[in-house]
Amino acid sequence: MTDWTIDSLVTALRTRRISAVEITDDCLARIDRLNPAMRTFITVDADGARRAAKERDSDLAAGRALGPLHGVPMAWKDLCAAPGLPTSCGTRTRDYFVSEMPCTAVARLVAEGAITLGKTNMTELALGPFGDNAHHGHVQNPWRSGHCSGGSSSGSGSAIAAGLALGALGSDTGGSIRLPAACCGIVGLKPTYGRVSRAGAMALSWSNDHLGPMTRTVRDAALMLGIMAGWDAADATTSRRPVPDYLQGIDRGIRGLRVGVPSNYYFDEVDAEVVTAVREAARQLGTLGARVSEVRVPDPVPLGEATGVISRAESVTIHERLLRERPQELQPVVRTRLEFGEHIAAHQYLQALRGRGRLTQEFLRAVFSQVDLLIAPTIPEPAPEIANVTTGGIDEIIKKMGRFSRLTRPFNGLGLPALSLPCGFSTRGLPLALSIVGRPFDEATVLRAGHAYEQAAGWVNRRPAIG
Repeated sequence: MTDWTIDSLVTALRTRRISAVEITDDCLARIDRLNPAMRTFITVDADGARRAAKERDSDLAAGRALGPLHGVPMAWKDLCAAPGLPTSCGTRTRDYFVSEMPCTAVARLVAEGAITLGKTNMTELALGPFGDNAHHGHVQNPWRSGHCSGGSSSGSGSAIAAGLALGALGSDTGGSIRLPAACCGIVGLKPTYGRVSRAGAMALSWSNDHLGPMTRTVRDAALMLGIMAGWDAADATTSRRPVPDYLQGIDRGIRGLRVGVPSNYYFDEVDAEVVTAVREAARQLGTLGARVSEVRVPDPVPLGEATGVISRAESVTIHERLLRERPQELQPVVRTRLEFGEHIAAHQYLQALRGRGRLTQEFLRAVFSQVDLLIAPTIPEPAPEIANVTTGGIDEIIKKMGRFSRLTRPFNGLGLPALSLPCGFSTRGLPLALSIVGRPFDEATVLRAGHAYEQAAGWVNRRPAIG
């Protein structure tokens, strides 16, 4: 199970080397064995998955295939509405989020043949970067138990790394796809804002939310994105831009691409092992033909402050009823973070929206006039111990949260495509990660660069010794 990628599995399914029932049973067996300790899933739909797998095998036997994901078992973050399954959003309430429609991204993946295994664990209401959850259990890091899996798409990251699913959906408001991808040693892509519909998924901040794929390889992420992306009448923020074939040209290499390494902010107060790994990745991109140079980026702090004001105001608006009527159900840190939004005035919120637009234009002009891509660390340190980041006073814990996500948050405010992928391991065997950021709607170049590095570096072949 841990050797498959979506790409290799699809080929094996089509050539009958394995059946959809066999691979689904393998996933469910690993979930049954590992989930009690790892807390990766909140809901497992074993009956539904087996039923869908039998249907997929019957279709193949009859010469029919739904699409490029035919027979591939996948999992959805538990803020994505899926028919027949509860959506707790990591809260105590089994059906906290009720949607009139299924999540568009889930529906599109299933329509192309994906099999739903269930719903993955997450930080309560997606308000945290570490993967802890007092209601459903802290999601464990497959590489080292007791360490953070990253949040808030913690279960999705852990599921892919541990071989419980072949692909998963995550959401990202301040790093919640990329942080667990980095902590768990997998690939996670936050697409451009508006590239993927968020209809049918619980919002946290409608101005900063993104849905994206979490996979073992960049090629698999490109395949999933091509299916998920595109305009959706149910989400007015989606773009009508045509969706390219992200797999076409992904093997073309990166010769001549201009790659920028930030000379400010992104390496400040970052663990030495992370710095060394990311700079070595930059060097390797140079050997692959990229033109690598340092570039000074506009100070991300003002952008981060504006994005924070926007997120806090929108999140308390979305979850105001829970905060008002049942505050005792919320974890103290989550409740406090929501309460911050109650103190934001309307003029502060509007000023933040206006300021973000201006700062985004400044960033695009300053950076992408010089380079085609930007690379930086995803996380400031290898996945910390859960106990270390969840103890102390509430203010202290919130400060730790802000520090851990400070390298990812700016790209939510900017709305740029950002890919996290492994770039090494610490001396304690924990994954290290690189972010590749591109121009708006230029996921194709981001994925091409990520694939070229992934193939050259070889980290994609490492698997945690689990199960």
